[in-house]
Amino acid sequence: MAKILIIDDERAIRNTLREILEYEDYEVEDVDNGVDGLQLIEKNDYDLVLCDIKMNRMDGMEVLTEGLAIKPDLPFIMISGHGTVETAIEASKKGAFDFISKPPDLNRLLITVRNALDRGSLVVEAKVLKRKVSKVREILGNSQAIVKIKETIDRVAPTDARVLITGANGSGKELVARWLHEKSNRSSAPIIEVNCAAIPSELIESELFGHEKGSFTSAIKQRIGKFESASGGTLFLDEIGDMSQSAQAKVLRALQENKITRVGGEKEIDVDVRVVAATNKDLLKEIEAGNFRMDLYHRLSVILIHVPPLIERKDDITLLTQSFLDEICNEYGMPIKKISDAALDALKALPWTGNIRELRNMVERLIILSDKTITDNDVKAFANPSAPAVSGGDGNGVAQTDFDQFNNFQEYKDFAEREYIKFKLEKNNWNVSKTADDIDIQRSHLYSKIEKFGLKRGE
Repeated sequence: MAKILIIDDERAIRNTLREILEYEDYEVEDVDNGVDGLQLIEKNDYDLVLCDIKMNRMDGMEVLTEGLAIKPDLPFIMISGHGTVETAIEASKKGAFDFISKPPDLNRLLITVRNALDRGSLVVEAKVLKRKVSKVREILGNSQAIVKIKETIDRVAPTDARVLITGANGSGKELVARWLHEKSNRSSAPIIEVNCAAIPSELIESELFGHEKGSFTSAIKQRIGKFESASGGTLFLDEIGDMSQSAQAKVLRALQENKITRVGGEKEIDVDVRVVAATNKDLLKEIEAGNFRMDLYHRLSVILIHVPPLIERKDDITLLTQSFLDEICNEYGMPIKKISDAALDALKALPWTGNIRELRNMVERLIILSDKTITDNDVKAFANPSAPAVSGGDGNGVAQTDFDQFNNFQEYKDFAEREYIKFKLEKNNWNVSKTADDIDIQRSHLYSKIEKFGLKRGE
């Protein structure tokens, strides 16, 4: 229910507005002067303010200005019995959502209120989404290796020194690169990422340096490359060990001269980028094999940061797992699940070939398939599908599954979810309410799952 504050020194107007808005199911408070109104705005969270312009003690325009200074996103609708175009324009310039003349027309008032509330909601949603998109995930861990990486980032980030990040897939190299940018003097400019392994060798030069119209068959218009797009910011060259030799030569020249030339072009273009590169390969071995240029390696590796695999920092698994539990449960809108100490020990015993990325996927799988508290048996049964099946604590064995029957993880997840829900329903004698409470989901959600998987009693 939206909460609305009315500020007006005329009791009749306040009573009329309150009656209209409360009839529409809005929660309404009113006050007869701007000073008290500002105190209420500072103290409470309102969704909208209706404010008279001509008042004793404090003018409505002053209330508008000071109110927006307190709550910048709070919509104001200004009201006046002496409405003029000039007054409306002035109110708009000061940040008012709209202006209404006294006595207010009922339909216009309600439409304006509805629009102002919708706009306020959109502003809040946009800010939340922007925070989600722009937020850089924290580097979690208290192991010596992670502490050293954080210290290195703090020292190196404010400089323009090039950084080469090494480490296995899924270990967090991209996160290190993003924090190097976030803590740099270039953080207000973009960080542009290029996955060198995902772009065909014949297109990598166009991707990095851009191309001129007509430079090759499909070049129907001019294109700006990543070096130009990242100018003033950071260029993150991920998996640089997979870059073609010809592209390596051009990148080397760009780093030496801070100039690039578009494919098919002749004009040299100045660029100002900080290059951060990452690879899961041993570049020194690649140099020996003739696959990577030694001079480019030395240009890129002014600072070397190695991100260790998760198997070498098992003490961080507890912190990482709890963080993923909180994050994923919040994303799904469900109560945060607990995890037993035995389950954490079971997670630490796994090989973690996929590193942090694999751990997050496993935690998500456990959240979906486990009860309110994740146990070590859940880890053994769900977290590592390739492992042999184990017996549950109550003596009921988990059947061995032929995992080759599944084409992808979604098929396996649906299968496991169906079997789990079926088991719980049968255990609770198909009492849907008890089962929903047991597995901690809404009853309507459970009914949807039963319908989705075609579950029937006694099948």
